[in-house]
Amino acid sequence: MPYFEAKDGTSIYFYDWGPRTGTPVVLIHGWPVSSASWEYQARVLAENGYRVIAHDRRGFGRSDWPATGFEYDTLASDVNDLMTGLNLTGVTLVGFSMGGGEVARYLGSYGESRVTKAVFISAVTPYLLKTDDNPEGVDKKVFDEILDNLVKDRPNFLHDFAGKFYGNSLMHHPASEGQIHFFDQLAGMASPLATIECAKAFAMTDFRSDVAKITVPTLVIYGSKDATVPPGASSERMKGLLANSETLVYDGEPHGLNVTAPDKLNNDLLTFLRASPRLAAL
Repeated sequence: MPYFEAKDGTSIYFYDWGPRTGTPVVLIHGWPVSSASWEYQARVLAENGYRVIAHDRRGFGRSDWPATGFEYDTLASDVNDLMTGLNLTGVTLVGFSMGGGEVARYLGSYGESRVTKAVFISAVTPYLLKTDDNPEGVDKKVFDEILDNLVKDRPNFLHDFAGKFYGNSLMHHPASEGQIHFFDQLAGMASPLATIECAKAFAMTDFRSDVAKITVPTLVIYGSKDATVPPGASSERMKGLLANSETLVYDGEPHGLNVTAPDKLNNDLLTFLRASPRLAAL
């Protein structure tokens, strides 16, 4: 299995699908799962001639369980190590949920020399935490409750979280029992420490200055019924910070729209990827 070594020696798993001559697309997964959560996108993108690379964030999936490095500066450094190690250029960076923060911090810290486009899906950007200068954010007590429940009973909290993630309710089941079980498996594989520390990172990190530096064509996608990362505190605020962007709202879709609306998402990704860089975003 392919791994790369991060600067601090952490061994990080990745997969590399599709033709090596294809335009590279780097997929960065959400919390608390792994690169396997890109199942419905990675296969289709590779079948359409793209070189698809996705890694397991440190502490998740098949990557090492280090004791440190769960803040976004290190996570972005890991992305940079992947990009430079494979000598990728002309990349489209795609971040889902927490992964959107890595896209923003990578571009804010390392620039756009290797990147031609960016995609934020149900992303935690630009800043989730409610503060005096960020009144649209989420109250800290919401995140405190998440952290308390992770410490008390991580497996049970994450199982319940899966239903919210995919918008399941008593009368509405956009995600099957099998998909919920798969979420449980991926989340259960993660380091408990990484799960907790990464929750702190995506809740508390301010990406506004990173997002403001992005000039490449950018696509923002979110579900109107996202109850996990409220659009009013996240995706709806991106347009005002991005220089060159297009926003797509999936009516009625939840946070985990990569699973609940895979065909629509794949078609929109392919359309964006196929557009010339200057015309990709309106």
